[in-house]
Formats: sequence, structure tokens, C-alpha cells
Amino acid sequence: VRIAVLAIGRARDDPTTRIFDNYMARLPWPHELRELQEIRPLKAEKRKQREADLLLGGVPERALAVALDGGGKMLSSEEFARRIGVWRDDGVPCLAFLIGGADGHGTAVLKRADLTLSFGPMVWPHLL
Repeated sequence: VRIAVLAIGRARDDPTTRIFDNYMARLPWPHELRELQEIRPLKAEKRKQREADLLLGGVPERALAVALDGGGKMLSSEEFARRIGVWRDDGVPCLAFLIGGADGHGTAVLKRADLTLSFGPMVWPHLL
């Protein structure tokens, strides 16, 4: 399984970047981070549509897409690990985690996602 993290916006050199790098280094699989340019100064709905195009255009072929969204399903760590294990055992070649911009995901991303996952109602820095 290859892990691709596609995120709208750029990481800054701050503690969250170091935490992200630390966790990514622990993964036993190849991984990559693709930071995609934020779309400004459009209104929120138009910006979400454009950002959705960027995210979906970066999803690797045959990847299973996981949209990270506040309205998604909440899983325990054990449930999430179990799902990743099932996907690995089923031969999924790539897991693509999609992180939207400040206004969230456009509808195209949520429709394409094989799983919409929430880490809870709180807003987190992108790379956490």
C-alpha cells in the first residue's frame, strides 16, 4: 500500500510540520505529501469546486480515496487500523487522503471518496 496525502495549502515550518514528518516516517509503506495551491480570492463555493478539481486531479490511478471532513464517519484507532489492514489485504495499491481548504471539500470530492472520515468536530491544523 502506498500512502498519498493531498492537501490544499502549504505547510509552514512549524511544530505541526515536524509532527507530521515524524508520523509519516513511522509508516512501513512508501508515502508522499502533495501540497496544492489554495485558490483565492474566490467566494467559498467556487473555491471549493476549484480545490476539488485540484485534489481529484492528484488522486493516483486505482487509489482508494479517503476524504477528511468534519461531517465524515468517526472511527476508533482500532477500527481505522483494521480498515487499513483490510484494504492492504485486498490489494489496494494506494490510499489517498484528501484534505480540503479552509472552507472544506467541494461536493465532487465527497462523491468520489470511498470513505469520508472525521477526526471529530474540532478543527485541526492541516497536517495533523
